[in-house]
Amino acid sequence: MISLSSLSKAFATFLTGLALLSQTAQAQTKKAPVPVRKPATSTKAPVKKPVASKTPIKSTVPQGFGRTKSGIEYRIFRRSNGRYTLRTDVNPAGDPTYSTRIGKTLAAHMQYRTAKDSVLFSTRKQLGMPAQIPLAALQERGGIEEAVTLLQAGDSAVFRFNLDSIFAKSFRQPVPPFMKKAGNTLTMLVKVQKLMTPAEAQAEQQKMMELAQKKADADAAEFIAKDDALIQEYLKKNNLTGVKTPGGTYYVVTKAGTGPKPQAGQTVSVLYTGMLLNGKLFDSSEKNGGQPITFPLGRGQVIRGWDQGLLELAQGTKAILLIPSPLAYGSRGAGADIPANAILRFDVELVDVK
Repeated sequence: MISLSSLSKAFATFLTGLALLSQTAQAQTKKAPVPVRKPATSTKAPVKKPVASKTPIKSTVPQGFGRTKSGIEYRIFRRSNGRYTLRTDVNPAGDPTYSTRIGKTLAAHMQYRTAKDSVLFSTRKQLGMPAQIPLAALQERGGIEEAVTLLQAGDSAVFRFNLDSIFAKSFRQPVPPFMKKAGNTLTMLVKVQKLMTPAEAQAEQQKMMELAQKKADADAAEFIAKDDALIQEYLKKNNLTGVKTPGGTYYVVTKAGTGPKPQAGQTVSVLYTGMLLNGKLFDSSEKNGGQPITFPLGRGQVIRGWDQGLLELAQGTKAILLIPSPLAYGSRGAGADIPANAILRFDVELVDVK
Protein backbone atom coordinates (compact mmCIF):
# COMPACT_ATOMS: atom_id res chain seq x y z
CA MET A 1 0.00 0.00 0.00
CA ILE A 2 1.27 3.48 -0.90
CA SER A 3 0.56 5.35 2.34
CA LEU A 4 0.36 9.11 2.70
CA SER A 5 3.66 8.98 4.60
CA SER A 6 5.29 6.94 1.80
CA LEU A 7 3.86 9.31 -0.79
CA SER A 8 5.29 12.30 1.06
CA LYS A 9 8.70 10.58 1.27
CA ALA A 10 8.54 9.72 -2.45
CA PHE A 11 7.75 13.33 -3.30
CA ALA A 12 10.50 14.63 -1.00
CA THR A 13 13.02 12.25 -2.60
CA PHE A 14 11.85 13.31 -6.04
CA LEU A 15 12.28 16.98 -5.12
CA THR A 16 15.78 16.29 -3.84
CA GLY A 17 16.61 14.84 -7.24
CA LEU A 18 15.18 17.87 -8.99
CA ALA A 19 17.18 20.16 -6.73
CA LEU A 20 20.39 18.29 -7.50
CA LEU A 21 19.69 18.48 -11.23
CA SER A 22 19.04 22.20 -10.89
CA GLN A 23 22.28 22.74 -8.99
CA THR A 24 24.22 20.70 -11.55
CA ALA A 25 22.80 22.70 -14.44
CA GLN A 26 23.56 26.01 -12.75
CA ALA A 27 27.10 25.05 -11.81
CA GLN A 28 27.74 23.55 -15.27
CA THR A 29 30.16 21.15 -13.73
CA LYS A 30 31.67 18.17 -15.47
CA LYS A 31 29.34 15.18 -15.45
CA ALA A 32 30.36 12.30 -13.19
CA PRO A 33 30.65 8.87 -14.83
CA VAL A 34 27.62 6.62 -14.56
CA PRO A 35 28.50 3.56 -12.49
CA VAL A 36 27.57 0.08 -13.62
CA ARG A 37 27.08 -1.01 -10.04
CA LYS A 38 23.68 -0.37 -8.52
CA PRO A 39 23.88 2.47 -6.00
CA ALA A 40 24.05 1.49 -2.34
CA THR A 41 21.77 3.09 0.21
CA SER A 42 23.40 6.25 1.52
CA THR A 43 23.23 7.63 5.02
CA LYS A 44 22.31 11.30 5.23
CA ALA A 45 23.48 13.63 7.92
CA PRO A 46 20.68 14.74 10.23
CA VAL A 47 18.88 17.83 9.00
CA LYS A 48 17.54 20.46 11.34
CA LYS A 49 13.76 20.23 11.39
CA PRO A 50 12.27 23.20 9.54
CA VAL A 51 9.92 25.51 11.37
CA ALA A 52 6.46 26.01 9.94
CA SER A 53 5.69 29.53 8.86
CA LYS A 54 2.86 31.28 10.66
CA THR A 55 2.41 33.74 7.80
CA PRO A 56 -0.82 33.13 5.85
CA ILE A 57 -0.64 32.61 2.11
CA LYS A 58 -2.49 35.85 1.41
CA SER A 59 -4.42 38.37 3.42
CA THR A 60 -7.54 37.54 1.42
CA VAL A 61 -8.81 34.21 0.13
CA PRO A 62 -8.71 33.91 -3.69
CA GLN A 63 -12.12 34.02 -5.33
CA GLY A 64 -13.85 30.64 -5.28
CA PHE A 65 -11.59 29.25 -2.53
CA GLY A 66 -12.42 28.47 1.06
CA ARG A 67 -9.85 28.48 3.87
CA THR A 68 -9.43 26.30 6.92
CA LYS A 69 -8.51 27.82 10.26
CA SER A 70 -4.99 26.46 9.77
CA GLY A 71 -4.59 28.40 6.51
CA ILE A 72 -5.19 25.73 3.83
CA GLU A 73 -7.02 27.18 0.83
CA TYR A 74 -9.34 24.78 -0.97
CA ARG A 75 -11.84 24.28 -3.76
CA ILE A 76 -13.63 20.92 -3.64
CA PHE A 77 -15.92 19.66 -6.37
CA ARG A 78 -18.42 16.80 -6.42
CA ARG A 79 -19.18 14.81 -9.57
CA SER A 80 -22.90 14.42 -10.16
CA ASN A 81 -24.70 13.36 -13.35
CA GLY A 82 -21.47 13.61 -15.30
CA ARG A 83 -20.68 17.17 -14.15
CA TYR A 84 -18.53 18.67 -11.42
CA THR A 85 -20.12 21.22 -9.12
CA LEU A 86 -18.47 23.20 -6.34
CA ARG A 87 -19.24 21.76 -2.92
CA THR A 88 -20.77 24.37 -0.63
CA ASP A 89 -21.09 22.09 2.39
CA VAL A 90 -17.38 21.99 3.28
CA ASN A 91 -16.81 23.01 6.90
CA PRO A 92 -13.51 24.95 7.21
CA ALA A 93 -13.33 23.91 10.87
CA GLY A 94 -13.29 20.24 9.87
CA ASP A 95 -15.60 17.62 8.40
CA PRO A 96 -17.82 16.26 11.21
CA THR A 97 -18.39 13.06 9.19
CA TYR A 98 -14.65 12.29 8.95
CA SER A 99 -14.79 10.11 12.07
CA THR A 100 -16.93 7.61 10.11
CA ARG A 101 -14.13 7.23 7.54
CA ILE A 102 -11.28 6.64 10.00
CA GLY A 103 -9.84 3.16 9.47
CA LYS A 104 -10.77 3.11 5.80
CA THR A 105 -8.52 3.79 2.80
CA LEU A 106 -8.90 6.57 0.26
CA ALA A 107 -7.66 5.81 -3.28
CA ALA A 108 -6.77 8.99 -5.16
CA HIS A 109 -4.56 10.39 -7.86
CA MET A 110 -2.52 13.36 -6.66
CA GLN A 111 -0.43 16.02 -8.35
CA TYR A 112 1.83 18.70 -6.86
CA ARG A 113 2.51 22.03 -8.62
CA THR A 114 4.66 25.07 -7.95
CA ALA A 115 3.25 28.57 -7.50
CA LYS A 116 3.93 29.05 -11.23
CA ASP A 117 1.82 25.96 -12.03
CA SER A 118 4.73 23.75 -13.08
CA VAL A 119 4.00 20.07 -12.36
CA LEU A 120 6.46 18.66 -9.81
CA PHE A 121 5.05 15.24 -9.07
CA SER A 122 2.17 13.09 -10.28
CA THR A 123 1.03 9.71 -9.01
CA ARG A 124 0.00 8.84 -12.56
CA LYS A 125 3.50 9.48 -13.90
CA GLN A 126 5.80 8.66 -10.99
CA LEU A 127 3.83 5.79 -9.41
CA GLY A 128 1.66 4.57 -12.27
CA MET A 129 -1.24 3.99 -9.89
CA PRO A 130 -3.38 5.89 -7.38
CA ALA A 131 -2.06 6.55 -3.92
CA GLN A 132 -3.85 4.56 -1.23
CA ILE A 133 -4.19 6.76 1.83
CA PRO A 134 -5.12 5.07 5.14
CA LEU A 135 -7.38 7.49 7.02
CA ALA A 136 -6.37 8.01 10.64
CA ALA A 137 -7.26 10.43 13.41
CA LEU A 138 -5.88 13.88 12.61
CA GLN A 139 -2.81 14.72 14.70
CA GLU A 140 -1.65 17.98 13.14
CA ARG A 141 -3.42 20.64 11.12
CA GLY A 142 -2.13 22.69 8.22
CA GLY A 143 -0.67 19.86 6.13
CA ILE A 144 -1.76 17.27 3.59
CA GLU A 145 -3.15 15.15 6.42
CA GLU A 146 -5.79 17.78 7.24
CA ALA A 147 -6.62 18.39 3.57
CA VAL A 148 -7.40 14.71 3.09
CA THR A 149 -9.95 14.77 5.92
CA LEU A 150 -12.12 17.15 3.87
CA LEU A 151 -12.43 14.72 0.96
CA GLN A 152 -15.15 12.21 0.27
CA ALA A 153 -15.62 9.58 -2.43
CA GLY A 154 -16.22 11.21 -5.81
CA ASP A 155 -14.52 14.51 -4.93
CA SER A 156 -11.95 16.40 -6.94
CA ALA A 157 -10.09 19.19 -5.22
CA VAL A 158 -7.49 21.93 -5.46
CA PHE A 159 -5.55 22.73 -2.26
CA ARG A 160 -3.06 25.56 -1.78
CA PHE A 161 -0.52 25.47 1.05
CA ASN A 162 2.03 27.90 2.40
CA LEU A 163 5.33 26.51 1.15
CA ASP A 164 7.25 26.67 4.44
CA SER A 165 4.36 25.17 6.40
CA ILE A 166 3.71 22.21 4.10
CA PHE A 167 7.38 21.24 3.98
CA ALA A 168 7.69 21.45 7.74
CA LYS A 169 4.47 19.61 8.56
CA SER A 170 4.10 17.01 5.79
CA PHE A 171 7.46 16.57 4.03
CA ARG A 172 9.67 17.14 7.10
CA GLN A 173 12.48 18.82 5.19
CA PRO A 174 13.56 22.32 4.16
CA VAL A 175 12.05 23.88 1.06
CA PRO A 176 14.32 23.37 -2.00
CA PRO A 177 15.63 26.77 -3.18
CA PHE A 178 14.37 26.28 -6.73
CA MET A 179 10.82 26.00 -5.40
CA LYS A 180 11.07 29.21 -3.41
CA LYS A 181 11.99 31.02 -6.60
CA ALA A 182 8.64 29.98 -8.07
CA GLY A 183 6.65 31.53 -5.21
CA ASN A 184 5.51 30.86 -1.66
CA THR A 185 2.75 28.32 -2.31
CA LEU A 186 2.41 24.65 -3.23
CA THR A 187 -0.72 23.48 -5.04
CA MET A 188 -2.05 19.94 -4.67
CA LEU A 189 -4.65 18.53 -7.06
CA VAL A 190 -6.56 15.47 -5.90
CA LYS A 191 -9.05 13.22 -7.67
CA VAL A 192 -10.64 10.69 -5.32
CA GLN A 193 -11.44 7.38 -6.94
CA LYS A 194 -12.99 5.39 -4.11
CA LEU A 195 -13.19 4.76 -0.39
CA MET A 196 -12.30 1.21 0.66
CA THR A 197 -12.06 -1.07 3.65
CA PRO A 198 -8.51 -2.30 4.49
CA ALA A 199 -9.29 -5.68 2.89
CA GLU A 200 -10.60 -4.03 -0.27
CA ALA A 201 -7.55 -1.76 -0.38
CA GLN A 202 -5.17 -4.71 -0.11
CA ALA A 203 -6.95 -6.55 -2.91
CA GLU A 204 -6.97 -3.41 -5.06
CA GLN A 205 -3.28 -2.79 -4.45
CA GLN A 206 -2.43 -6.35 -5.42
CA LYS A 207 -4.48 -5.99 -8.59
CA MET A 208 -2.80 -2.71 -9.53
CA MET A 209 0.66 -4.16 -8.92
CA GLU A 210 -0.11 -7.17 -11.11
CA LEU A 211 -1.37 -4.92 -13.90
CA ALA A 212 1.71 -2.71 -13.60
CA GLN A 213 4.00 -5.74 -13.73
CA LYS A 214 2.20 -7.10 -16.80
CA LYS A 215 2.62 -3.77 -18.54
CA ALA A 216 6.30 -3.60 -17.57
CA ASP A 217 6.86 -7.15 -18.85
CA ALA A 218 5.06 -6.36 -22.09
CA ASP A 219 7.08 -3.18 -22.60
CA ALA A 220 10.32 -5.05 -21.84
CA ALA A 221 9.46 -7.83 -24.30
CA GLU A 222 8.67 -5.26 -26.98
CA PHE A 223 11.96 -3.43 -26.47
CA ILE A 224 13.99 -6.63 -26.29
CA ALA A 225 12.59 -7.65 -29.70
CA LYS A 226 13.37 -4.22 -31.18
CA ASP A 227 16.80 -4.09 -29.55
CA ASP A 228 17.63 -7.60 -30.73
CA ALA A 229 17.16 -6.51 -34.34
CA LEU A 230 19.30 -3.41 -33.77
CA ILE A 231 22.07 -5.45 -32.12
CA GLN A 232 22.13 -7.93 -35.00
CA GLU A 233 22.37 -5.01 -37.42
CA TYR A 234 25.24 -3.57 -35.34
CA LEU A 235 27.08 -6.90 -35.36
CA LYS A 236 26.76 -7.18 -39.13
CA LYS A 237 27.83 -3.59 -39.73
CA ASN A 238 30.93 -4.04 -37.57
CA ASN A 239 31.83 -7.55 -38.83
CA LEU A 240 31.36 -9.08 -35.39
CA THR A 241 30.16 -12.59 -34.54
CA GLY A 242 28.03 -12.54 -31.44
CA VAL A 243 26.53 -15.25 -29.26
CA LYS A 244 23.17 -14.67 -27.61
CA THR A 245 22.65 -15.75 -24.01
CA PRO A 246 19.31 -17.33 -23.03
CA GLY A 247 18.36 -14.04 -21.38
CA GLY A 248 18.99 -11.90 -24.47
CA THR A 249 22.46 -10.39 -23.94
CA TYR A 250 24.99 -10.80 -26.77
CA TYR A 251 28.70 -11.37 -26.21
CA VAL A 252 31.61 -11.33 -28.64
CA VAL A 253 34.87 -12.92 -27.48
CA THR A 254 37.83 -10.85 -28.71
CA LYS A 255 40.50 -12.73 -26.73
CA ALA A 256 39.79 -16.10 -25.12
CA GLY A 257 40.92 -16.68 -21.55
CA THR A 258 42.23 -19.93 -20.16
CA GLY A 259 40.81 -19.77 -16.64
CA PRO A 260 37.54 -21.20 -15.29
CA LYS A 261 34.11 -19.78 -15.99
CA PRO A 262 32.54 -18.12 -12.98
CA GLN A 263 29.48 -19.51 -11.24
CA ALA A 264 26.63 -17.47 -9.81
CA GLY A 265 27.62 -16.25 -6.36
CA GLN A 266 31.35 -16.16 -7.05
CA THR A 267 33.16 -12.83 -6.82
CA VAL A 268 34.50 -11.48 -10.09
CA SER A 269 36.78 -8.57 -10.96
CA VAL A 270 36.17 -6.80 -14.27
CA LEU A 271 37.85 -4.04 -16.25
CA TYR A 272 35.41 -2.29 -18.56
CA THR A 273 34.63 0.53 -20.95
CA GLY A 274 30.98 1.42 -21.47
CA MET A 275 29.56 3.23 -24.48
CA LEU A 276 26.40 3.73 -26.51
CA LEU A 277 26.14 2.12 -29.94
CA ASN A 278 27.07 5.46 -31.50
CA GLY A 279 30.42 5.21 -29.73
CA LYS A 280 29.75 7.81 -27.04
CA LEU A 281 31.69 6.82 -23.91
CA PHE A 282 29.84 7.08 -20.60
CA ASP A 283 32.00 5.17 -18.11
CA SER A 284 35.20 3.14 -17.79
CA SER A 285 37.62 1.62 -15.33
CA GLU A 286 40.14 4.27 -16.37
CA LYS A 287 37.79 6.97 -15.07
CA ASN A 288 37.80 5.15 -11.75
CA GLY A 289 41.54 4.91 -11.24
CA GLY A 290 42.13 2.00 -13.59
CA GLN A 291 40.97 -0.48 -10.97
CA PRO A 292 38.58 -3.34 -11.82
CA ILE A 293 35.10 -3.41 -10.36
CA THR A 294 34.59 -6.35 -7.98
CA PHE A 295 31.20 -7.85 -7.09
CA PRO A 296 29.38 -11.17 -6.57
CA LEU A 297 28.04 -12.40 -9.88
CA GLY A 298 24.37 -13.19 -10.35
CA ARG A 299 23.22 -11.37 -7.21
CA GLY A 300 21.67 -8.34 -8.84
CA GLN A 301 24.42 -5.91 -7.83
CA VAL A 302 25.01 -4.91 -11.45
CA ILE A 303 22.72 -4.57 -14.47
CA ARG A 304 21.23 -7.86 -15.66
CA GLY A 305 23.14 -7.83 -18.94
CA TRP A 306 26.40 -8.04 -17.00
CA ASP A 307 25.17 -10.92 -14.85
CA GLN A 308 24.13 -12.80 -17.99
CA GLY A 309 27.15 -12.09 -20.19
CA LEU A 310 29.95 -12.60 -17.66
CA LEU A 311 28.68 -16.09 -16.79
CA GLU A 312 29.69 -17.13 -20.33
CA LEU A 313 33.29 -15.90 -20.13
CA ALA A 314 36.34 -17.75 -18.86
CA GLN A 315 38.75 -15.95 -16.55
CA GLY A 316 41.17 -13.84 -18.59
CA THR A 317 38.72 -13.38 -21.46
CA LYS A 318 38.28 -10.07 -23.22
CA ALA A 319 34.89 -9.59 -24.82
CA ILE A 320 32.21 -7.19 -26.01
CA LEU A 321 28.83 -7.26 -24.28
CA LEU A 322 25.87 -5.88 -26.22
CA ILE A 323 22.98 -5.38 -23.82
CA PRO A 324 19.33 -4.69 -24.76
CA SER A 325 17.88 -1.72 -22.90
CA PRO A 326 15.53 -3.74 -20.61
CA LEU A 327 18.60 -5.63 -19.36
CA ALA A 328 20.46 -2.36 -18.76
CA TYR A 329 18.75 0.82 -17.49
CA GLY A 330 15.46 0.49 -19.38
CA SER A 331 13.04 3.37 -19.69
CA ARG A 332 14.57 5.30 -16.76
CA GLY A 333 18.04 5.69 -18.30
CA ALA A 334 20.95 6.64 -16.05
CA GLY A 335 22.09 10.20 -15.53
CA ALA A 336 22.67 12.56 -18.41
CA ASP A 337 24.83 10.18 -20.46
CA ILE A 338 22.58 7.11 -20.81
CA PRO A 339 19.20 7.99 -22.33
CA ALA A 340 16.04 5.99 -21.82
CA ASN A 341 15.81 2.68 -23.70
CA ALA A 342 19.47 2.75 -24.75
CA ILE A 343 21.31 -0.36 -25.95
CA LEU A 344 24.72 -0.50 -24.27
CA ARG A 345 28.09 -1.82 -25.36
CA PHE A 346 30.71 -2.81 -22.80
CA ASP A 347 34.24 -3.87 -23.67
CA VAL A 348 35.17 -6.06 -20.70
CA GLU A 349 38.02 -8.14 -19.37
CA LEU A 350 37.27 -10.78 -16.75
CA VAL A 351 40.37 -10.27 -14.61
CA ASP A 352 39.68 -12.59 -11.68
CA VAL A 353 37.22 -15.16 -10.37
CA LYS A 354 37.09 -16.14 -6.69
